[in-house]
Amino acid sequence: MFAKVLVANRGEIAVRVIRACREMGIITAAVYSDEDRGAMHVRLADEAYSLGGTAAAESYLRTDAIVAAIERSGADAVHPGYGFFSENADFARAVAAQGVTFIGPPPEAIEVMGDKISAREAAVRAGVEPVPGNTEPIVDPTQVEAFGAAHGWPVAVKAAYGGGGRGMKVVHQAAEAAAAVESAQREALAYFGRGELYMERYFDLARHVEVQVLADAHGNCVHLGTRDCSAQRRHQKLIEEAPAPSIDPAVLEAMGAAAVAVARGCGYVNAGTVEFLYSDGSFYYLEMNTRLQVEHPVTEMVTGVDLVEMQLRIAAGEPLTLTQSGVRIDGCSIEVRVNAEDPAGGAFLPCPGPVTDLRPAQGYATRWDGGYEAGDKISPYYDNLIGKLVVWGRDRNVAISRALRALSETRIGGVATTIGAAQAILAHPDFASVTHSTRWVEERLDFASLPQPPLSVTGADASAPGSRARHEIEAEVDGKRFSVALWTPQADGDDSERPSASRRRARGPSSLGGGTAEVTVPMQGTIIKLLVDVGDEVETGQPVAVLEAMKMENNIAAGRAGTVAEIRVKVGDSVGAGDTIAVIS
Repeated sequence: MFAKVLVANRGEIAVRVIRACREMGIITAAVYSDEDRGAMHVRLADEAYSLGGTAAAESYLRTDAIVAAIERSGADAVHPGYGFFSENADFARAVAAQGVTFIGPPPEAIEVMGDKISAREAAVRAGVEPVPGNTEPIVDPTQVEAFGAAHGWPVAVKAAYGGGGRGMKVVHQAAEAAAAVESAQREALAYFGRGELYMERYFDLARHVEVQVLADAHGNCVHLGTRDCSAQRRHQKLIEEAPAPSIDPAVLEAMGAAAVAVARGCGYVNAGTVEFLYSDGSFYYLEMNTRLQVEHPVTEMVTGVDLVEMQLRIAAGEPLTLTQSGVRIDGCSIEVRVNAEDPAGGAFLPCPGPVTDLRPAQGYATRWDGGYEAGDKISPYYDNLIGKLVVWGRDRNVAISRALRALSETRIGGVATTIGAAQAILAHPDFASVTHSTRWVEERLDFASLPQPPLSVTGADASAPGSRARHEIEAEVDGKRFSVALWTPQADGDDSERPSASRRRARGPSSLGGGTAEVTVPMQGTIIKLLVDVGDEVETGQPVAVLEAMKMENNIAAGRAGTVAEIRVKVGDSVGAGDTIAVIS
């Protein structure tokens, strides 16, 4: 087994891997950007190394910086988590070139299955029918227009090296093709470092069902049942459950067999997920994610298998001791992704900022996988997942009730969250009856009545006069992080640990423009595109700029019709919640 593992990621997944390593007696080394200097994953790791920079491209997507951290740490293995470099064959090779084990599949398997285009071809060779699509890379929007005309609308434009809904746009008519391709390429480059795209038919009423597989280097491969991930918005999952409900057991078994066939067909090793679209009793291969999935805990809860432990053991060369006949699915598990977003009105606007209070639910069969604690900050530069609330029940009804109970007990202050939206989903009769689909959240649910909870500021209060205050001081020596605690006398009225004015500020306006002459942004982020010029005529609700926040693109719209009198930003500018970017006269 490994002596030291470097975790090349951040947030919740880095915390998850660090904890698994600690349970196995493995030393862990974290890496961090300047923005994440005091992050939870850094605090938990045995060692931590600076990557420098702030944005992902300046830090977590810098192979040279991570390789340097590997050398300094002396780690003998690297776990990539999910996102970032987890499906990057070049990174896996760079790790191996250091004589270090990459905890994931071989680079060749990543290249075949990580590239969604070649993955479709591999599925066909394995005898698994894919979603109708085109294996030719998109180089011009006219390809999308021609495909839609031939196969019907809508069409999904997707990142060839992506996943998790990033770099995916749905095109409903030919006129939308150019903008969709441009936007998908930007997101793909920002999140995965590669901008190649492909396309396939988008099913309106399908369910998203996936199969977890484990394969070792000795020729053994098993599947651990299914997960249903149909409750989505912006093609990103909100709620997942295992096993997939209301599907004929024979179909579920066929999905499992198809997943194993796909994995074997590409020489897959380690943990992976094969995704399918399910509609009217039939299923179609969608893609394979050559990494650990965000929703892996629900599989762990119903099988009793620690998937991160299995990843480590497989990467260390151990054979699987689990056989297909030995896999048991017990009960139902539901995972709720709690994101820093304001779901009011169905907008799901990213909401970065300080977390002033965080008290996850507890209780029987209730689990919290988080990447933050009270006092931490949700950065606008990275994914906005705060944590995952996971429950288990002896059947699906019990699991739903337990999830609702746990959500009602979870307290998060300082940022808006998706908890209210999750409660609306779980309590809806369509979810209970499993009549929902991947478009159900956006098309059928009404979030207009969701309450906008106050952003509480229950951070650390000043201590009584004469007491001492604890201060965390971080120091770096040759790029390695050290944390030092200092205790200093606290004078009467010292408010050094009280929330500052910026921490007490309420969320920015949820309306885009609000009918006023000023066009303001509702959240912190970066202007990545301007859609109008001074002198242009605009209509109410017309997008005037594109704002990137937490790796998601958001159109900023005019709140009134008129003429663009002033533009106060340029592409690349960073803006804060409430900032004015344009004036409409």
